[in-house]
Amino acid sequence: MSPAVALVSARAAHALDEDLPPLVAAFAAAGARAEIADWDDEAIDWARFDLALLRSAWDYTERLPQFLAWVEETAARTLLLNPPAVVRWNSDKHYLRELAGRGVPVVPTTFVEAGAEPAAVLDDFLAHHACAELVAKPAVGAGSRDARRHARAARDETLAHLQPLLAAGRSMMLQPYLERVDRDGETALVFIAGRFSHAIRKGPLLPAGAPATAALFAPEQITPRTPTADELAVAECAVTRLPFDELLYARVDLIRDAAGQPRVLELELAEPSLFFYHVPAAAPGFVAAALERLAATAQR
Repeated sequence: MSPAVALVSARAAHALDEDLPPLVAAFAAAGARAEIADWDDEAIDWARFDLALLRSAWDYTERLPQFLAWVEETAARTLLLNPPAVVRWNSDKHYLRELAGRGVPVVPTTFVEAGAEPAAVLDDFLAHHACAELVAKPAVGAGSRDARRHARAARDETLAHLQPLLAAGRSMMLQPYLERVDRDGETALVFIAGRFSHAIRKGPLLPAGAPATAALFAPEQITPRTPTADELAVAECAVTRLPFDELLYARVDLIRDAAGQPRVLELELAEPSLFFYHVPAAAPGFVAAALERLAATAQR
């Protein structure tokens, strides 16, 4: 019998997730039945799927406790990839601290916790970073929602951005705005079953002076890219130093610092775009790895 695969999404993401059509086609070509399923659809019996692949549940940041409860419940009924422990760890960008502690070069990050005095944290951040601009964004967030780029001198504007989000109980992050991203963009490197598969370039996402996006994610300018040797080395460093066994998929987003060195901006292990629309030849390899993982799990 053909394996039944759920491509886990969210209603608001169906028309936005360009990975879904090539994945449905690639699973069909491999003899599996894939269908798009919304994570919060209470009518779905997840046990009827052999495999549930987290793909575009991009509204999870607004309901994180509910989403993580769903992750645990679904993993008890079917094979969920990536697994719950990975999703929990990766859903909060405090993981950047752990990566830095493991020797991974990450973008310097200061966290502003709910209940902290943001002015004091911001002033300390500015004292330690001679950046002309900075980025403030939530520790639990996706798609650049509630993320803004601020001038160093715009202290009041930055605090006005931070304060309502902190008051709502959200942890925030401060990072230097690394100006080379305006020229070079970001490089996103995709790994499948621990091996590098493909990469893309994303244009800069935070225009100077622009408000935070109100959409599910900020508009992206995406083109295929061949990573440089130093980008590949940093991405492999990040993947190999994760506190988990080999994952089905991982995406490492890199930008260059003022010295030109690649640094990890984010590590996407839960529901990242994998850009099969832009690199269609990669979809069959992903599907093969997913079905191999399913077969190996069934044998245990």
